Amino acid sequence: MIKRERLYDAFGELIYAIAMADGDVQTVELETLEKLLREHPWAKEIKWSFNYEQNKHHSVEEAYQRAIDVCKENGPDPEYKYLLDVMVKVAEAFGGIIPQEQMIIDNFKMDLSKRFAEDLRLHKLVIEDDL
Repeated sequence: MIKRERLYDAFGELIYAIAMADGDVQTVELETLEKLLREHPWAKEIKWSFNYEQNKHHSVEEAYQRAIDVCKENGPDPEYKYLLDVMVKVAEAFGGIIPQEQMIIDNFKMDLSKRFAEDLRLHKLVIEDDL
């Protein structure tokens, strides 16, 4: 498991990737993000990471890959549901979810599902070997 701060930095990177999927971060996407983060205890870290990605003009692919690597290293986490909800709402904020945004959302689900399924298989093998 990784440090929580790094996980929430990854959340900012993923949300940035969603917002940039259409080529630019829209004002309404930023407003939606601010509203959604208002009550989150790690809002400052998530927003800092989002802003960092935006200021550095990182590509969607770069931001996504760095973030998904952190999530995979972190392992299963109940906060992924929150992140997924934020990603969907930010994507919906400007003209609905476009195919590029949907692809990021689908890849996020698939990448984590695949990674954690592998962990379960390995865990099961270890347990069976111990019996």
